[in-house]
Amino acid sequence: MKLLLDECIDRRLAREFVGYEVKTVPQMGWAGVKDAQLLALAESEFDVFITVDRNLSFQQNLPQFDVAVIVLQASSNRLTDLKPLVPKVLVVLATAAKGQAITVTA
Repeated sequence: MKLLLDECIDRRLAREFVGYEVKTVPQMGWAGVKDAQLLALAESEFDVFITVDRNLSFQQNLPQFDVAVIVLQASSNRLTDLKPLVPKVLVVLATAAKGQAITVTA
């Protein structure tokens, strides 16, 4: 399963997803790309897009994109606040459906 981390997430979080192929938006050369275009790019190469953008699912028509979205909801987007969410993310990855968003909270 291929995961894409949004550019506002510390790239070091990728280390927590052992056994998954993980890239970041900047690694793909997509930094600064707007949400709709980013989702269109992501669906061509990734299974899941992980972000901290809580408004993404309201601002975009997710069913039109062939990629699942996981929204991390923590007190900040610092690595120390996001790392504790990883075990929950690993659980929901199995049921993440393309075209839908799942919110993971502490």
